Amino acid sequence: MEDIKKDGRYGRLYKQLSELVKKSDNASARMATIIAVLHHKMDYFFWTGFYLIDNGKMTVNMYQGPVACQILEKDKGVCWASYNQQKTLVVEDVHQFPDHIACDSRSNSEIVVPFKNKAGEIIGVLDIDSKDLASFSEVDARWLEKILELVWE
Repeated sequence: MEDIKKDGRYGRLYKQLSELVKKSDNASARMATIIAVLHHKMDYFFWTGFYLIDNGKMTVNMYQGPVACQILEKDKGVCWASYNQQKTLVVEDVHQFPDHIACDSRSNSEIVVPFKNKAGEIIGVLDIDSKDLASFSEVDARWLEKILELVWE
């Protein structure tokens, strides 16, 4: 999808999500709503979900898509790289990423966004995979970072 089209779609989704999450102050409900809307409205999203740190392990949380890896091997793959580097990572070809964890071989590109709690501490990541190469751009990164802030507003 072209960046200009993405930007417009994300703008509409952000407005929709802003209204939807106001219906509950429960973080889990807000996270589940965000995942469902993103997964079903962005046609290039193949797997959409959260991995949260639980007792030092990156453990799958709510998601949409095929069955996920339940626990990601420590310090391997895009999710741990994003968490450890404390920044959003856009990977055009996951097969070229060192120590990539292949939970589903159909995944070809990925974006991972650090997920922070109210205090600003990273508690996990939002992980989104696509079947296509180079699906994600800085437009996705910017909007997804903004959308994650809705969990705590």
